[in-house]
Amino acid sequence: MTSPAAKTKPRKRPRTSDLRGAALLATHATVGVTHIAEGVHQSVWGTLGFPGGNAPGQAGGITGLVYSSVRGVARLLGKGVDVTLARLQPLLEAAESHLPGTPQRESILAALNGVVGHHLAATHNPLAIRMSVRYRGEPLDWQALPPMPDVTGKVLLLIHGLCMSDLHWHAEHEGRVVDHGDALASALGYTPLYLRYNTGLHVSQNGRELSAMLEALVAHWPVPIEELTVVVHSMGGLVIRSACECARQDALRWPARLKNLVFLGTPHHGAPLERAGNRVDVLLGSTPWTAPFARLGHLRSAGITDLRYGHVVDEDWQGHHRFHRKPDGRRSVPLPEGVACHAVAATLAARRGPLADRLLGDGLVPLASALGRHDDPHRTLAFPKASQSIAYRTTHIGLLSSPAVSRQIVHWLAARPIPGTAPVPG
Repeated sequence: MTSPAAKTKPRKRPRTSDLRGAALLATHATVGVTHIAEGVHQSVWGTLGFPGGNAPGQAGGITGLVYSSVRGVARLLGKGVDVTLARLQPLLEAAESHLPGTPQRESILAALNGVVGHHLAATHNPLAIRMSVRYRGEPLDWQALPPMPDVTGKVLLLIHGLCMSDLHWHAEHEGRVVDHGDALASALGYTPLYLRYNTGLHVSQNGRELSAMLEALVAHWPVPIEELTVVVHSMGGLVIRSACECARQDALRWPARLKNLVFLGTPHHGAPLERAGNRVDVLLGSTPWTAPFARLGHLRSAGITDLRYGHVVDEDWQGHHRFHRKPDGRRSVPLPEGVACHAVAATLAARRGPLADRLLGDGLVPLASALGRHDDPHRTLAFPKASQSIAYRTTHIGLLSSPAVSRQIVHWLAARPIPGTAPVPG
């Protein structure tokens, strides 16, 4: 597949919407930092007996007035810049709407959305990514589909992970391009589509929107869809499981076309890194001097905090403070019935062992979590033994660029008998 961003000459100057989004983000950052500084200031003064303002962490008297003035000026300036750019944006972007973004811009946007995407969406920031299904690098408009003479009834959807975009499926291994979508299209006749979405939103929010998009895909695809296969990486696996659960509850049509799910490094039962981050939140909030700095940890997105235990439905997070430490109380959601589900887990180790399996994993996701295993049998996901595979000496990101992983996926989807577990060589 030709890299979508390489089809036309990339722009060399920033978009007006990017400037507007950056200005909004800078305004919010200034206000946030001022809150932190005021909180630290008041914590110190409070220990000396000086009264504070009307709200916790707020300074009183002239000091409080100064902090309030800084925030007011920042908001006023930010509003002025936003209004000016908002008026200019339609005029400036009309002449450049045909130009694509650069791969560097798309990567930065993907990372930014992964970290603070919930905030970008809530504040209607132009930098917030909107979910789209993309064909040959361009988003599909169901009401005005482009000419698609070569599509088939075998549709493949690839879903990326946290802080990534659809461009990350176009990877390199030892100087050679690897794209699992291209491999499946060439070997098995699939038409590959790629999802792009804001990974900073709650998994269940993305799952609900994806479910609606798949329903539209079934309704508007140029030819009848005989088979829908989904290959996912990391967080993408939680999103498609959420979409399946939404579709089940809403009795939608698209799951009837879903035949295969392939999970690559999905944290079905969460990732230790986010659980460690939650412990840091608790520690920072335990003293009046460090409590203001807990705001920094609270900047991370809803999508990131969903990775603590692997949330996939609204009930897992609604009604809970997402930064409070609590045990795993998520609702158990099994794999969808009637769908062939496969899981590839990666490990940095050269071979399996109790310590490597539990602690090492692929650097981000433990082996058991990626394979759906849990100490509680009711939470274990029922991947058949022949549908589990392990990539040794492979990182979490390395799953995207591994030719051996491509071969394993082709092997599974070709529906040939598999005599037991087939570990993927590193």
